[in-house]
Amino acid sequence: MLRFVIRRFFQSLIVLFMVCIVAFALVRMAPGSPARLLLPDMATEEQIALMEQQLGLDKPLIVQFANYMGNLFKGDLGMSSAYNLPAASVIFGRFPYTVRLALSVIVFGCILAIPLGIVAGVNRGKPIDFFSVLFALLGQAMSPLWLGVMLIYIFAVKLNVLPALGTGGIRFLILPVITLGYPMAASLTRVARSGMVDTLSEDYITSTYAKGISRFEVYTKYAFRNALIPVSTMIGLNLGHYLGGSVVSETVFSYSGIGQLLSQSVGMRDYIMVQALMLISAFMFTFINFVVDIINSFIDPRLSLE
Repeated sequence: MLRFVIRRFFQSLIVLFMVCIVAFALVRMAPGSPARLLLPDMATEEQIALMEQQLGLDKPLIVQFANYMGNLFKGDLGMSSAYNLPAASVIFGRFPYTVRLALSVIVFGCILAIPLGIVAGVNRGKPIDFFSVLFALLGQAMSPLWLGVMLIYIFAVKLNVLPALGTGGIRFLILPVITLGYPMAASLTRVARSGMVDTLSEDYITSTYAKGISRFEVYTKYAFRNALIPVSTMIGLNLGHYLGGSVVSETVFSYSGIGQLLSQSVGMRDYIMVQALMLISAFMFTFINFVVDIINSFIDPRLSLE
């Protein structure tokens, strides 16, 4: 188990290092000098050259990359040209809102999808199974953008029972959580159902029935545990995605998370902020995947031997 954890840890470090290289290269490949973006539009060529010297952009690329990595280890993600503030301070000012939204979506999706998927898998071919399939198909067919706009129209414009835009208490979370949570719950329902159907068709499940073990114990103790691996993997993938910022939903609802910040930064050509957000998103996604792999290895110890 320890060797598996160490191996996955170093694989995650390699992924993060490659992301750092890509982020570093993208900023250098973007049109215009980063130094020009930090200066007023009327800045002279001499001022731009001086700023490039201060930022170290006049040095060889290998030296720039070494300095860039050194700054990352110190928590310096660069200076935002749009906000004229350190990118890290702007991001972490909004990050708690994204965390709150992401965790709410995961809880909502799991409460809705896991019981439905398990019951549907156990009752394959029955009405509850057809309902779960329909639920999954509709959720996966809907665009989050369309769903968000429809929810705003119904609950904010027509019924006027929920706020349409902004960041605040629980009432401001309801519509964004449904917008993100329903498609996630649809996918999770399908995975949970398929996992239960496949697991219940295994020979060892038939053997447990032959031993006189109750169906409830077979479903909960044996089948559900093995069906849980793809479920936990999908939960981890979605959580990593949401922690990296849900651009569409946060923009539609004017929710002040890092997804909306990314959309604004792209529009303002704030390349330093975009680069910082890319790194934060990659770190969150890689970290969540690492944790999910460890959890799955405890669920099924055979995974740590592969």
